[in-house]
Amino acid sequence: MTNLPQSDLNLSGQPRPRLSVIIPVQNGRDFLPLCLKALLESTRPADEVLVVDDGSTDNTVSIAHAHGVRVMELRDKPHGPAYARNRGSVVATGDVLVFIDADVVVHADTLARIESTLMHEPAVQALFGSYDDNPPSPEVVSRFKNLLHHYVHQHGNRKATTFWAGCGAIRKNDFLAAGGFAEYYRRPSIEDIELGLRMHRANASIRLCPEIQATHLKRWTLLGLWRTDIFCRAVPWTRVILSEGHISTDLNLDWRSRMSAATAWLSVALLLASVALLCVGSGQLSAWLGLGASLSLATTTALNAGLHRFFFQHGGLLFAVGAWLLHTAYLLYSSAVFAALLVGRTLRFTVTRRREVPPPLKSTPPLPNCVQT
Repeated sequence: MTNLPQSDLNLSGQPRPRLSVIIPVQNGRDFLPLCLKALLESTRPADEVLVVDDGSTDNTVSIAHAHGVRVMELRDKPHGPAYARNRGSVVATGDVLVFIDADVVVHADTLARIESTLMHEPAVQALFGSYDDNPPSPEVVSRFKNLLHHYVHQHGNRKATTFWAGCGAIRKNDFLAAGGFAEYYRRPSIEDIELGLRMHRANASIRLCPEIQATHLKRWTLLGLWRTDIFCRAVPWTRVILSEGHISTDLNLDWRSRMSAATAWLSVALLLASVALLCVGSGQLSAWLGLGASLSLATTTALNAGLHRFFFQHGGLLFAVGAWLLHTAYLLYSSAVFAALLVGRTLRFTVTRRREVPPPLKSTPPLPNCVQT
C-alpha cells in the first residue's frame, strides 16, 4: 500500500508523474521573464524548472536565478538547443521531461493538461501541443507564421509521427532510450522532428494534443522567416525524408499541402509560358495560358480555403491577403527545395546515408563544461 498522499495519486491509485520543465536559452532577457512567470503561476506547478543557459552574453542567468529556478550553465561556445536539452534531461529529477522554448508562454492549464493526458493514457510516451491563436506580435509576418503553426497543429492527426519541442513532453526513460535529440543540429532546426520520427520508427506512441496550448512571443521578419524556413527547416527535413525513403503524411506534409504546392507551381509555369508567348506575338494562346494559370492558382486557394478563412477571422481582409501571399510563397520555396535536393541526389546516383542514431543517453554522464546553480 502506497504512503503517498491522495493528491499525489491519480484516480487508479497510480502516483502522479513528476514534471521537470527544461528550457534551453541563449540571450533570452527579452522573453525569459514572461516564460518563467507563466510557469510559476501554472495551476499545476512544475516539480522542477531547469533553465539551461547555452552561452548567453546578457543577463539571462541572473534572470533565471531571480525567479528561483534551477540553472545549468553551459560553458564555451553555444552548442544549440538539442545539446542544451540533452544536458538538462540527464540531470532532471522528474520522470516526465517537459520541453518549453524560452520564447513560449504556457497557459495556466498547460502543465495540468500534460499531466492529465499522461495519467489517463499511460501508453502515451510523448505528446506535444500547439501555439495558440493569439500571438502578441501585430506584424503580418509574425502573425502569419504563428497562426499557420496553430492551424496546422489544430488539424493534425492526433496519432503523431513526429514531435515538437516548443511545448512538448516525453517520459524520461523513453527519451533516454531513444538517445535524446540529435546534437549534429547546432542551431534551432528540426531536431525535435527528427527525434519524433526516430521514436515513431521504434513504435513509440506519440500524441498531438491540440488543446495543450501556449503563446509564442517571437517576432519574425520576412528575411528571417525565409531563411529559417529554407535552411533550418526545408533543407534538413528534405534530407531526412530522402534518408527515410518515404514521405510522411503528418501535419504540413499531408495530401492537401502536396497538391497545393503542385498547383502553385503549375500556375507559375503557365504564367511564365503566357508571358513568353505574349512577347513573341501569340496573344490568343497567351491568354488561354494566362487563364489556366489563374485557374490553377484558384485551385491552390480553394485547397486551403479553411486556412485562409481562419486568417481572415483573425486579422481581417488586409491581413488575409498578406497571409495568402506568404503562404503561396511558402508552398513554392519549400517544394522547390525538396525537388532540388531530390534531383541532385538522383543525378549523383548516390543513396543518402541515414544519420547515425544517437546512442542512448546515460542518466549521469560527465558534464565537464556545465555549472549547476
